[in-house]
Amino acid sequence: MSRSAIVTGSANGIGASIAARLAGAGYRIGILDRDEVAVKERCAEIAGATALPCDVCDPQAVESTFDAFGDAPDLLVNNAGIVRFGQLADQSDEDIRTTIEINLMGVFWATRSAVRRMEKRGSGHVISLTSINAYGPGPGSGAYPASKAGVKQLMRQFSLEYGEAGIRFNSIAPGFIDGGMSTPIYADPKVRAARSNGVPLGRLGTPEDIANAVAFLDSPEGAYINGHDLVVDGGVTNAVLKNLPRE
Repeated sequence: MSRSAIVTGSANGIGASIAARLAGAGYRIGILDRDEVAVKERCAEIAGATALPCDVCDPQAVESTFDAFGDAPDLLVNNAGIVRFGQLADQSDEDIRTTIEINLMGVFWATRSAVRRMEKRGSGHVISLTSINAYGPGPGSGAYPASKAGVKQLMRQFSLEYGEAGIRFNSIAPGFIDGGMSTPIYADPKVRAARSNGVPLGRLGTPEDIANAVAFLDSPEGAYINGHDLVVDGGVTNAVLKNLPRE
């Protein structure tokens, strides 16, 4: 029996790669994104995909969107997110609110809608994207690290409260990924080279690396993994001593 998945923020970037990877594995896909035009374009590329234009910051719209998808999805991937760069104390109230609302509250609202439906069926899985910034915040990242740390804890709490209902909750912390929101950063050859050299594997990650991690966590091989944040970063979070001179 085929499985189904809703992927938020999947009209472009990492989310689009996740949707394509799952579709290739036989999942029925829901493309949920606030960019309605991009949603239609992505659906045209994935056979059988359902267009779900929706802003994750509108909880009522999220509920209606899950209804429109039909049966409870077997998998929800919370990928939608933003970053507003700048020194934290210089960020506007709007920058902070928007970042927290999309990255953290949006994950909560989508997860709540999924759980309400999955609980009735007695099974389901939610995977949310966090970031290595949840472990080590980067300067000039605004409220992004705090929002992603919140997502990690949100998934852990859900895993405690709904595991007995047959629902798993996990998260994935991408490292330096050459795609999505980071595309403008790696357009600079110097930044690209410096970051690549800082990764023990010697390269930037790709959206496909994250998509493969999603597929693994939702596979039978990952069935006993619950409440875990899987770091997919080529080893960079362990590379402090590698990247600091001894003398």
